[in-house]
Amino acid sequence: MVDRRALGGWLSGPRSVAEAAGIDLGYPGKRLGLPEEGQNAVGGMTRRLVATFIDWTVAQLIVLGAMPDSTSGDRAGPILGVFVLINVTLVSTIGAGVGGRLLGLRVARLDGGNPLPLYVMLRTLLLALVIPALFIDRDYRGVHDRVARSIVVKR
Repeated sequence: MVDRRALGGWLSGPRSVAEAAGIDLGYPGKRLGLPEEGQNAVGGMTRRLVATFIDWTVAQLIVLGAMPDSTSGDRAGPILGVFVLINVTLVSTIGAGVGGRLLGLRVARLDGGNPLPLYVMLRTLLLALVIPALFIDRDYRGVHDRVARSIVVKR
């Protein structure tokens, strides 16, 4: 039999389990010196997921326009390639992909500056693998962000 508290803790994440145990983790970004609200506060997970979905959709539309007669299997690799290219280019230059710009997010170094292109490439390649992005810490930083020494914040 499955314990409902264990299942609820798994579904709501480690933060809620720690808080239920009386451990105060503070707000996301507190230990990094970021504000709780407003500009440069940690971007929420829903907003980040929607931004990634928008970027992926843009990549799909570009590839579909370039390869209108292809099958979905033929487009899979090019879509991933365009997604990576768009993210590396836009995050390196303006700090966010199309979705991030639309939703008021940006990728920043931990000191607040713009990430270096090499770190953006590494971050994007790990993001493209999907799995590293699923393992987030209490500041909503996935493995791809921790390796690239970056964080997604509100603009």
